[in-house]
Amino acid sequence: MDQTPPPDRKSRMPLAPVKAEDGRVFRKFITWLRTCIIGQPLSSEKMEHTLLSKFLALPVFASDAISSVAYATQEIILFLGMSTIGGAGLWEIKNRLPYQHFTMLLTGLIVALLAIVVFSYWQTIHGYPNGGGSYIVSKDNLGTYPGLIAAAALLIDYILTVAVSIASGVQNLKNLPVIGPRFFEPRLLVGWCIFFTLMLMLANLRGLKESGSLFAIFTYGFVVMCYVMIAVGFLAPLFPGFHWHEHTQYVVQTWTVEPAAKTFGIAILLSAFANGCSAMTGTEAVSNGIPAFKEPKSHNAAMTLIMMGIILGTVFLGVSALAMKFHVVYDGAAQTPAVIDQISGAVFGKTGTTAIGYYLTQFFTAAILVLAANTSFADFPRLSSILARDRFMPKQMSNLGDKLVFNNGILILGISAILLLYVKNGDVDQLIPLYAIGVFTAFTLSQAGMVVHWYRIRGAGWRIRAAINGIGTVATFIVLSDIAYEKFPEDSIVIVLIVLLVFMFKKINHHYLDVANQLRMANYVPSQETTTNTVLVLVPALHRGVMPALEYARTLSPDCRAVHVCTDPEKTPMLRERWEHWADDVPLVILNSPYRTLIGPLMAYLDSVRIERHGHTVTIVIPEYVPTKPWHALLHGQSAARVKLALLSRRDVVVANVRYYLQTSLDPPPSDSLTEEEPTLSASAHGPNHGASHDH
Repeated sequence: MDQTPPPDRKSRMPLAPVKAEDGRVFRKFITWLRTCIIGQPLSSEKMEHTLLSKFLALPVFASDAISSVAYATQEIILFLGMSTIGGAGLWEIKNRLPYQHFTMLLTGLIVALLAIVVFSYWQTIHGYPNGGGSYIVSKDNLGTYPGLIAAAALLIDYILTVAVSIASGVQNLKNLPVIGPRFFEPRLLVGWCIFFTLMLMLANLRGLKESGSLFAIFTYGFVVMCYVMIAVGFLAPLFPGFHWHEHTQYVVQTWTVEPAAKTFGIAILLSAFANGCSAMTGTEAVSNGIPAFKEPKSHNAAMTLIMMGIILGTVFLGVSALAMKFHVVYDGAAQTPAVIDQISGAVFGKTGTTAIGYYLTQFFTAAILVLAANTSFADFPRLSSILARDRFMPKQMSNLGDKLVFNNGILILGISAILLLYVKNGDVDQLIPLYAIGVFTAFTLSQAGMVVHWYRIRGAGWRIRAAINGIGTVATFIVLSDIAYEKFPEDSIVIVLIVLLVFMFKKINHHYLDVANQLRMANYVPSQETTTNTVLVLVPALHRGVMPALEYARTLSPDCRAVHVCTDPEKTPMLRERWEHWADDVPLVILNSPYRTLIGPLMAYLDSVRIERHGHTVTIVIPEYVPTKPWHALLHGQSAARVKLALLSRRDVVVANVRYYLQTSLDPPPSDSLTEEEPTLSASAHGPNHGASHDH
């Protein structure tokens, strides 16, 4: 036994000469890596610098709605040619006139509906200048449950927006000459979808304004190329000397799969209309994102909304008209090019000097479709933060990250979209049937809420305002009913998810209300009993890592004792001797553990202490040393962590963790360093430890 006299307990001699902690180096590396990925953190004072001008707000908040023209026309002509109950047969050349008529009729109806919705949300922006998303409007005017239904519908729709937009963007790349067959073959499409989703997550984690700057060129590039394509498609032959011709060899004009049965009727039209309404998704984003605009916020948001409506409506009409001019057919087969691909190929050709127009159109189409998901990455975290503020989602959803964005919402949205893309194999035509019902649910509730809003405030011209929003309510409700009917049972999963989310919101809210009620100072009653502290120090062995815990325990109470759970009786005598020599002022309690478990005997002893020291506060001090390298933790049994986890269920104890930080020695340790480690020496002298659970 070591007979060296005990040192002064107040002395603090280091174990050995030390160098900089390796843990600090590891933390610096993590910080450096985080900075490389996300960028330098922004202080809260710089929040104003992240606000968006109208020029940047349009690509951030309107890219989803504008890009939807790439698949809205496509879905209309798909259902005019074929549906789940049969096919219209309008793809045949002999039916060219009704094919054109009904395609343009449905496109016109959707554009008219778009105008109604844009005008309605224009009023919402001015009625709710601090942000008038469907959740806020519905909750304020219709009640909590309608608001939660709108929020759940929008959250699901944001996830679907990411999946549909990215899948459609990848679809527009698969038929590019040379590039498509080599890099975008069918088995690679899901991988590309996941890759683009991850890139969007990264861009948004770096900050909203940086995302807007990055995306502006692609959004405006798409808009310009669409207008050029429409102008060339219709007007170029009118100009003398412009040797332009239709490259119809790049257009699919027949049904490439099995012929469709001719069962054309109102059901087919309603199905085509329901799927074509996917062009409306993202319309609410501007009113929901008013706080992200520069001053004057309401004016800038309203102007952005109007510009979005004009661009979306005109491009949608132009794309549908060009599709009918070339008699484009889309049957959803893997080998059939996307509608935009067929149109741009027919207008510009895929070879020759004008082919640059085709490649630019396809590049910007794919880019805006992928980046259109940014609308969801902007609004999903913002809506989640509002729900968290109202205690319907975890508080962590309202935490701003280093770049003043809601990191948790961005990550949850990205991961959910990746799972959906994986399940649906990145197929646009499998994702579209799940689409639109969520956003039209939110539209209807929001517009109904605005009617109640104008009725309540009764300001100047409130009847006209209420009538406009009332028209919007009726129109969107009719479309919602059509979508729900025509897409059943595909949309049933969305309805179930909305119900489950609303149930989750209420359970979370109930928890927060219950916690707040229990923590209210009004419910506090001071204890009339005089309490005394009984301190128990858990001792796995006697070494320098235990001594700081003993010193701390002595400061808490004179009623202090050490507790050792004996899993190996052969070591107990030496522990007693060393204890008497180094810490005889603290009683040592040894608990036998015949089954070599640590937790059971400790819990039983705590029960007896509670009986013995009735009315006392029992504090358990757990010594724990911290290694210099993270991987060193794998070399120890982590008894302290297991004890702390077990004590979480005890309401009658206070747990204090005293850490002893190890240091990295400059010199190699001496060969006799293990002479004081009874567990190690005993294990080497007497064989295995027989399941002993203690560690240092």
